[in-house]
Amino acid sequence: MKYIGAHVSASGGVDNAPINAYQIGATAFALFTKNQRQWHAKPLESTIIDSFNKRCEKYGFTSKQILPHDSYLINLGHPDSEQLTKSRMAFLDEMQRCEQLGLTLLNFHPGSHLKQISVDECLTRIAESINITLDKTKNVVAVIENTAGQGSNLGYKFEHLATIIDHVEDKSRVGVCIDTCHAFAAGYDLRTEKACQETFKEFDKIVGYRYLRGMHLNDAKSELASHVDRHDSLGKGNIGQTAFKYIMQNPEIDEIPLILETINPDIWPQEIAWLKEQSK
Repeated sequence: MKYIGAHVSASGGVDNAPINAYQIGATAFALFTKNQRQWHAKPLESTIIDSFNKRCEKYGFTSKQILPHDSYLINLGHPDSEQLTKSRMAFLDEMQRCEQLGLTLLNFHPGSHLKQISVDECLTRIAESINITLDKTKNVVAVIENTAGQGSNLGYKFEHLATIIDHVEDKSRVGVCIDTCHAFAAGYDLRTEKACQETFKEFDKIVGYRYLRGMHLNDAKSELASHVDRHDSLGKGNIGQTAFKYIMQNPEIDEIPLILETINPDIWPQEIAWLKEQSK
């Protein structure tokens, strides 16, 4: 079973996200559980939590079909100890919000060394941040998103993801989310079926399908290996349609949320319908 959706708005309350997902024909969705560009947010109200759960049940969304994303401000590999502590506290809050909502996944960008510490030290800090947070929470899986490698961001190599996972103590509570635009911009070709086969074979060898807990399906305005993160609508960018057909027909990519972050929300219903057609 393929669960297909988009990163929908939670404006007015997280309990609006299931409605917004249902209205575009989604069988999965992503959301922010708080303002992604602010450090702090008021606690979730019990009425909102109850409404969220009731609407998820009404529209057929279980926790494995929902991929919340944390704040963009968080850097779990920050070289500055004070800023690292701040990021870790914010990440714990994000995890706890997921717990409150009954969600079992939390998608996040791994972190950046800011050219102040080595790659290895930064990756170790990211893993330590995950371990600290997992010790203080239950059930929620930390889902590391691959990046395009802009600036000093890590996670653009499959080896980075594997190294972080190697240092996480509870392997049952760590996973990855592969963003197709990010992968392409990082240098993993997806333009042909053969290229897709080679890229996913490499992913399986280095990381492993067992850790794949979600995907972001985005075409790319950016060039291959450009390290520039610029999304596009499916089939409109430099990746093209083949990769998305491959993903929809790959039996290894089942039972996880497949989330659009493409640039035109007005055509999300059509993109979701097209993806569903490819899996038949």
